[in-house]
This record gives sequence, structure tokens and C-alpha cells, in this order.
Amino acid sequence: MVKSLNNSIGLLGGSFDPVHKGHLFISKIALKKIKLDKIYWVIAEKNPFKKKAHFSFKDRLSLAKKAIKNSKNIHILHLDKKIRSVRTINIINYLSIKRKFKNIHFIVGSDILAELHKWKSWKKIVKTIKLVVFYRRGYGRKSKQSIVAKYLKNKNIIYINNKPINISSTILRKKLKKNS
Repeated sequence: MVKSLNNSIGLLGGSFDPVHKGHLFISKIALKKIKLDKIYWVIAEKNPFKKKAHFSFKDRLSLAKKAIKNSKNIHILHLDKKIRSVRTINIINYLSIKRKFKNIHFIVGSDILAELHKWKSWKKIVKTIKLVVFYRRGYGRKSKQSIVAKYLKNKNIIYINNKPINISSTILRKKLKKNS
């Protein structure tokens, strides 16, 4: 386990389209294993890599609030309008400068790590925060051999050896589409 840090927070960002048990599962693991004080679910109105959300922002926000209602250390942030951006680097800059957060841990799945080099200002992101990477089936080796992992040389990155999470927003949306 990693030593507890003062004012140590986690960020789990995305469109949460829809939120599911996997989001809650990895948040609780991160709180415990990394000894984070809080985790913020940063819910974006629009994902810059996707055309359109399946659920409205209002519905996604409502579902997320219901999902965390019994979790005192998990909170929801929506900063798109306040900072006029959905970009992770702008969110991190805002939280570092305006909110004075110092020990920021950015929580991602290994699928995201494999693609993180495509994000705006990815080098600045990984230098500013500590990455916490959760295993996603089919992406373990890809993520550890990714451009970002090679760039970091195992510094500023924590791999969480978790049980596979067999749920995703993509799977849920496909099931919903199939049943409608």
C-alpha cells in the first residue's frame, strides 16, 4: 500500500454514460489502497472523443448522485461551464490553482492508459499528477507498453492489481439499445 498523503485526492473523470458499479468499485479500492482523502467524479457534459452521449447530462448527474449517496468520501464535480473546458489538463490546472489541491491522483482504466498519449497536453498531465491505473481485461500488456508508460518509466504511476471488472458504460449502452 501507498503511504497516506495530506490532502490526497483522486479524480475519476468521464461522461459516466451511464454510471455503473465499476465506477463505485474502483473508487472504493482507490480510497483504501492509495489512502486517498476523497475521490471526485468529474462528470463531463461531452466527451471530446465521442460524438454524443446516450443519456442526457441531467440524467447522468442524477444517476451518479444516487450511486454515491452512501459514500461519504466520493463527491461529484462538474466544471465544464466554470472553466469552459472538458479537457483534463484544464480541470487539473483549475483544481491545483483555484482549489489548491496538491496530491492529485488521476484514476484510469488500463484501456485509457493505452490511449492517453492522444489527449491534449498529456505530458503535462502525467507530470502534474500521479496516475492510478486499474486493470481492464485485454489491456494489461497494452497499457504497460503504452507510449505514456514508457515515457513515465514507472514513475508517477501506480498499477492496481484488481479483479477484472466485467461492466462498462459501453456494454450497458449496447444492452439498452438491444432491449429497446
